[in-house]
Amino acid sequence: MDTSGKPSTAQFLLLATSSALTAVFYSVYWRRTTTVARLKGAKKVSIDQDMKNILTEAPGKCVPYAVIEGVVRSVKETLNSQFVDNCKGVIERLTLKEKKMVWNRTTHLWNESEKVIHQRTSTVPFDLVSHDEAVAATIRVIRPLDSSELDLETTYENFHPTAQSLTNVIGHFISGERPKGIHEMEEMLRLGESVTGVGELVLDNNLVKLQPPKQGLRYFLSRLDYDSLVEKQQSTVRFWRILTMMFGVVASTTLFFILWKQWAYHTQRRKKKNVLEEFKEQQRKRMRELNVEEASVSPSACTVCLSQERSCAFLECGHVCACDRCYQALPKPKKCPICRATIERVVPLYNS
Repeated sequence: MDTSGKPSTAQFLLLATSSALTAVFYSVYWRRTTTVARLKGAKKVSIDQDMKNILTEAPGKCVPYAVIEGVVRSVKETLNSQFVDNCKGVIERLTLKEKKMVWNRTTHLWNESEKVIHQRTSTVPFDLVSHDEAVAATIRVIRPLDSSELDLETTYENFHPTAQSLTNVIGHFISGERPKGIHEMEEMLRLGESVTGVGELVLDNNLVKLQPPKQGLRYFLSRLDYDSLVEKQQSTVRFWRILTMMFGVVASTTLFFILWKQWAYHTQRRKKKNVLEEFKEQQRKRMRELNVEEASVSPSACTVCLSQERSCAFLECGHVCACDRCYQALPKPKKCPICRATIERVVPLYNS
């Protein structure tokens, strides 16, 4: 904070940045909290023979937000893993990532970086069926790729390092980028996998469907059970709450510090003004006692004796208000006659 009492640029930026981040983190925290509350309030529906009766009696033949736990089964065709024998599924995702080291010109360190250079996701129609094989009821999963957290199993993973030559190494150091290699990964939702689905459950032409919900609710397809899925979402809520509180404390502390400094500045300024007015009043009183006209006193006259010229500056307050003789006559500890600040040292002044 400068001498005018205004916040410094650094303080203003800290307050603005921490306040903005607090608002962003709180927004995320509120959405996550709402998601957990809706998830806990979702209706659990079992895959059994009574499922269609429940949907038939429901308004609009649908449950707006339902929890389904079942086993993955393909409708017709399946997807085969390109790397693992006898591995079949209904969703397959192939990802290629380029990994490299990038020179940071600020920290002067090599930082690891990765970039997705290719990703392809394939899917075929599939159902969720009961864990009890005797139950014939099924639920068709609609638009599974719209799931907020599509939980797939990693079936294959391999890293292909980049061949390095002396010329390439020199070029990499000059450019600031050192390729490490290509990371190849295959993920699948396999047949027979237990899945928890949370979404809108509808009965359409005697076919039960699980599809993305309306009203801003999140769509889930996870290999976790329902309780583990709720706990995972709650852990993200705790994470965002901690971030919100941390940056909220920083913003509040910065704001309090700025307000306190301004209060201290204005208090000190008001105090100095009062002291100056008191000094002027005492000076006028002294003039009346000595029968001296105010207009006859030189502006550079000593404020104590009103006869000698001011000849010394007091530090650290900086006032030039007394002659050397009056300074020597001040009682110890010596204080400035104007502001009452302790005189640390004196600088003599010479008029030429």
